[in-house]
Amino acid sequence: MYRVNLKDVEAAARRLEDVSLCSPLTVNDTQSREFGSSIFFKREDLQQVRSYKIRGAYNKISCIPEADLKKGVVCASAGNHAQGVAYSCARKKVKGMIFMPTPTPKQKIAQVKMFGGDFVEVILTGDTFDDASQKARAFCNLHDMHFVHPFDDEKVIEGQATIGLEILAQSKVGIDYLFLPVGGGGVASGVSSVFKIRSPETKIIGVEPEGAPSMSRSIANAENTVLFDIDKFVDGASVQRVGDLNFNICKENLFEMATVHEGKICQTILDMYNKDAIVVEPAGAMTVAVLEKYREEIKGKNVVCLVSGSNNDITRTEEIKERALLYSGVKHYFIVRFPQRAGALKDFIEKVLGPKDDITHFEYSKKQSSTNAPAVVGIELGNPSDFNALKKRMVSFNFFGEYLNDKPDLFQFLV
Repeated sequence: MYRVNLKDVEAAARRLEDVSLCSPLTVNDTQSREFGSSIFFKREDLQQVRSYKIRGAYNKISCIPEADLKKGVVCASAGNHAQGVAYSCARKKVKGMIFMPTPTPKQKIAQVKMFGGDFVEVILTGDTFDDASQKARAFCNLHDMHFVHPFDDEKVIEGQATIGLEILAQSKVGIDYLFLPVGGGGVASGVSSVFKIRSPETKIIGVEPEGAPSMSRSIANAENTVLFDIDKFVDGASVQRVGDLNFNICKENLFEMATVHEGKICQTILDMYNKDAIVVEPAGAMTVAVLEKYREEIKGKNVVCLVSGSNNDITRTEEIKERALLYSGVKHYFIVRFPQRAGALKDFIEKVLGPKDDITHFEYSKKQSSTNAPAVVGIELGNPSDFNALKKRMVSFNFFGEYLNDKPDLFQFLV
């Protein structure tokens, strides 16, 4: 069974010397004050391709025999691995075919084309990484090209593992907790392997989105498990099945797995920008977002969070804000039944809404044959604790129809 060898990681580090940035390990004062700890960020979001993926991609491509490399390489990716492969192809002047899921943010697609230039072609296919991966492998086999897996590959894992060497070289203190993002498991398996050898006392926590807990479920089941229904919002960390190599390593190395709600991730994205001017993508915020779950355990400890990437599509900003407001209990959606008479809306505003509440969404359809007409109303509360009182007033004045936040089948059309 494959295990990461430190000499191979050190060899990868030498290959990457003039390619990837030795990203800074910096103490974050905001999080340190919040949790009464020394919280350090390993800033892989500052890489040229804005994520750690350059490490594994370049190391893998550098290890492909020259004769095979002339045929070109193929990869499948939700975005960041694709950028790493594209950059590596341009750097080594190698042809690359890059398969990406159709819902991939436009910003990531544009970045892939920019980094790869004339050396790469982007093919959008399928709804998930797993769909794109199947098409990529079929293309690869048909054209006898070399497949560069985003995580389930020894050389990719060893490339990502170089982050662990850097953290341990940069840190002047012993590291009590290390939080690593988990999608397919490449960076978690690589970095955790270095720590198991060089810093075995460090507790390593893997973090993945609540809507795509592929590694958590697999470890709980004691076998690599496919999830057929996942939330794709955290596009950089939402896979239906983790890598086999990665699963075998992570189940041995990780102290535990943790999941974090997508709404909490969104709130963390906004907080990191507003408080520290750090721009991160959803997957890049996971390790910071999960700290609240470990508030008591990490108090007074030295903690490292791997901030994995910053390839965020600006067009997603409103969705991120909306999810954050919903998670925090500030934003609520209702079906409100308005009497079909003059002044009904005025009564709702004056008698139901609190002085600091605001209507942010309103869809109304007048019914000619009914005494009441439904409207979908979004309300932003001045304080989350005002919710029960608002709902009570809505019922009392006969406006209440239905609460939508806890009805995902209906609610998905509003967010």
